[in-house]
Amino acid sequence: MTASCDAKALHRIVIVGGGAGGLELATGLGDSVGRRGRAQVTLIDRSRTHLWKPLLHEVAAGSMDIDLHTLDYLAQARWHHFRFQLGSMAGLDRGRRVVRVAPTHDDEGRLLIGEREIPYDTLVIAVGSGTNDFGTPGAQQHAISLDTPAQAERFHTRLINACIRANAQGEALRPEQLQVAIIGAGATGVELAAELHHTTRELVAFGLDKIDAERDIRITLIEAGPRVLPALPERLSTATRDLLETLRVQVLTGARVTAVDRDGVLIADGRKIPAELTVWAAGIKAPDFLKDIAGLETNRLNQLVVTPQLQTTRDPDIFAMGDCAACAWPGHAHNVPPRAQAAHQQATLLTATLRRRLAGKPPHAFVYRDFGSLVSLGEYSTVGSLMGALIGGSLFIEGLFARFMYVSLYRMHLYALHGFAKAFFDSLARLITRRTEPRVKLH
Repeated sequence: MTASCDAKALHRIVIVGGGAGGLELATGLGDSVGRRGRAQVTLIDRSRTHLWKPLLHEVAAGSMDIDLHTLDYLAQARWHHFRFQLGSMAGLDRGRRVVRVAPTHDDEGRLLIGEREIPYDTLVIAVGSGTNDFGTPGAQQHAISLDTPAQAERFHTRLINACIRANAQGEALRPEQLQVAIIGAGATGVELAAELHHTTRELVAFGLDKIDAERDIRITLIEAGPRVLPALPERLSTATRDLLETLRVQVLTGARVTAVDRDGVLIADGRKIPAELTVWAAGIKAPDFLKDIAGLETNRLNQLVVTPQLQTTRDPDIFAMGDCAACAWPGHAHNVPPRAQAAHQQATLLTATLRRRLAGKPPHAFVYRDFGSLVSLGEYSTVGSLMGALIGGSLFIEGLFARFMYVSLYRMHLYALHGFAKAFFDSLARLITRRTEPRVKLH
């Protein structure tokens, strides 16, 4: 079957996964080929709403009200000329060219939408990734990951309940009470540690007068590698660790976790770190259902191996992008890193690629441009490095300028989804609303 649009029926483009890249791609294609009737664009996602994943640590800490930042897929589809299907991808039939979607149930377990098949001519898989616990005993039962808004809200609720419980009890605190262990000192772990230091102190100020935040609340950041933020230059890693220790965050490097139980974390050297709440923020892997799906090539992290054009190696009609794609990075020993900027760049390329595909033109190769890394330490600082030809190499930045650049990444995402005017007024409205609310979410 050719890639050009059939004269008798619209070319069917199906995108699975409405994360940062998938939703930007659906929006871009909807505004171009969808609006002009050149193709039928369908987005499939298991959730009803979208939240930019790098914000999840703020939701978990309570410094962000999730309701102010989520976007309804149905509304976005209505505004930008694509279709939305609620459900999780359950399988793929390449011969019949259909995506199988699992049944969807409501909160009470009743069937909402039955199992179904969605046909495609061009398929884009953008299902992202989740944390990788490496099979550590007890991790799935006793540690919370921050892969979805529901998990972030679950952690926040448990944090508030832990503080209320401790404030109301008459007996002394147990060793693990009001202790938080964060496994993994990458960007998510470091950002969460800094946010929690601030928000827990804001939280206890709202009438929890039996809790001394400096004495009773302890945050421990655990990293198997030799330093925090291994993706950043060593200078920034050292500066970040110094700041975290100033905030009385206990930082343990070279500490491999061997097990997690309900009241703490076990380290390979025999120590046990007491903790009432444990967050697993180390490692990533693509969803398990992708492993060798329909005969497509995958790696040990379940990522779909793709060509430089982001086409899967065994089927040119199936593309993959974002964290679930293993895309080679020429000149580097590893693949394109799992970052929001990579997903944004791939969405931009695929928007153009699929438009060319409809016109019978060959796709362009993806060239990743690394603009550096930024890590927000909440109210305290932001650190990072900028890279690119414009500055002739790399530039280390921190403080207010780095914070501005960090916030700009989110604004770029909003601009891709809404255009300049709506993104501007939306940001302005949130800024005004922020002035009238508690600095930490209390429920």
